[in-house]
Amino acid sequence: MQIIFYMLSVVAIYLAFRPTSISDNIISVILALLWLWMGIVYHLVFFTAINKAAYLFGTVFILQGILFLIFGVFQSKLSFKFHSGICGWLGLILILFALIVYPVLGYTLGHRYPSSPTFGLPCPTTIFTFGLLLLNYKNSPVAIIIIPFIWSVIGFSAAFNFGIVEDTGLIISGLLTVSMLLFRNKKYRMHDISMKKY
Repeated sequence: MQIIFYMLSVVAIYLAFRPTSISDNIISVILALLWLWMGIVYHLVFFTAINKAAYLFGTVFILQGILFLIFGVFQSKLSFKFHSGICGWLGLILILFALIVYPVLGYTLGHRYPSSPTFGLPCPTTIFTFGLLLLNYKNSPVAIIIIPFIWSVIGFSAAFNFGIVEDTGLIISGLLTVSMLLFRNKKYRMHDISMKKY
């Protein structure tokens, strides 16, 4: 599955740089698949044996996967394209952090496979999600940001207690992404209001 997850991430990155008429749908489906996998396989199948709260987490992660399908595929409210502004560059940095820096940092700190969180598990995948959301150049639906942000707080707190220092990037990416997306949404709304006046 690690190979499949990384292949999907490469497809998403490629389409963000070389968008096509269906690239937004494909990237949204990839994000949906990742969140559905984490909800069903990670939380409900495995993590419930350790923590019964995983039933709640699993349900919420599945909901997030459905939200990506609703907003990204059925309503076309997500449009992913790399742009050279601050959101674009930060998005790319978060994507590379999730895919490359996160596992390397974990390995350096002594978290060796299979005892380390890998891409496809909640923490690095949430950072990857934040990165792609920053590449969305449409007004970002607030509903699609809430669950990843809440997990960035919960996941960071729990993982840090287990000594997963690399998850510091989770809370930082959550705070940066939410603040920047909300600021950009406000800018879009003000622009729309000013356009309507004319």
